[in-house]
Amino acid sequence: MHPLPKLGVGLAFQAPLKSLIEQPRGDFDLVEVVPDMLWSDLGPGQTPRFLDDVEYVAWLDRVARSMSVIPHGIGMSIGSAAHFDEQHLHQMQRWHQRMHFPWHSDHLAFHIADHRGEAINVGITLPLPHDQATLDQLKPRIARVKEVVPTPFLLENNVYYFDIPHGEMDEARFLNELSHQCGCGLLLDLHNVYTNASNHGFDAMAFVDELDLRQVGEIHVAGGMVLDGFYLDAHSGAVADPVWALLEHVLPRCPNVGAVVFELFGSWFDLVGEPRVRADMRRLKRLWQQCQKPHPPSRAAKKPLPQSTVESEATP
Repeated sequence: MHPLPKLGVGLAFQAPLKSLIEQPRGDFDLVEVVPDMLWSDLGPGQTPRFLDDVEYVAWLDRVARSMSVIPHGIGMSIGSAAHFDEQHLHQMQRWHQRMHFPWHSDHLAFHIADHRGEAINVGITLPLPHDQATLDQLKPRIARVKEVVPTPFLLENNVYYFDIPHGEMDEARFLNELSHQCGCGLLLDLHNVYTNASNHGFDAMAFVDELDLRQVGEIHVAGGMVLDGFYLDAHSGAVADPVWALLEHVLPRCPNVGAVVFELFGSWFDLVGEPRVRADMRRLKRLWQQCQKPHPPSRAAKKPLPQSTVESEATP
């Protein structure tokens, strides 16, 4: 993967964070937005199918005058077996023509399933089988994305609460093969890694050490919560302590990364509080600045992950 522009650290847009984003105070450098949240999809066959939220898109235009705006989609469903949405892709093309973002991303997952010839949205991003057949399906789709939206394209490693048995390869190898065979970069979501490791009992640090970190174009961090015995990728708090440890280990070893983004759902913003959000953003920025130095060897001695401070159920 070629190096991406070094944009710095960013905050994922949610409506309750709007006033904070309008006053960055030097704490962050960019905003990441889920574009699917800022348009209405009237459905296939409708003309026009997609209607932008005029107020929020105009607001983004104003934000983009002072900092970068990067789209992180949730609607592509690139892994669906019988579904690839060209209209959705062309909507992203229109956004690129308007905003000229230096890269964009979506999820390595699917949420659209075919049922008796009808596309059904299952409402959650589901994991893909880690096999060559999946890579063979993804390769032409990724090529098509890059053709229609001529800017680097990243896919995010997905969170999953059940594992698909009898896979041909483990997840780390699959992610490496995805980049090498299909020509996309990796959006490495470290909170997803930690969530999966917590629920499935593997070593998160060993997992990231198996990745080809040259393929990482962006990193996500977040916090979560425990509910009914599962650790959830809930984006429900400050960056989790084990995720900080992963980031400190990984970031210096990602030579082509363009940004680190903190994700927090808006419903949790009042509980977490603006001072804590800003403190985490400043910590991210200090770490980012420290890492803009010569990169250490790809493997080095590492500390075990600290225990998460999230121990019990919580509500917003």
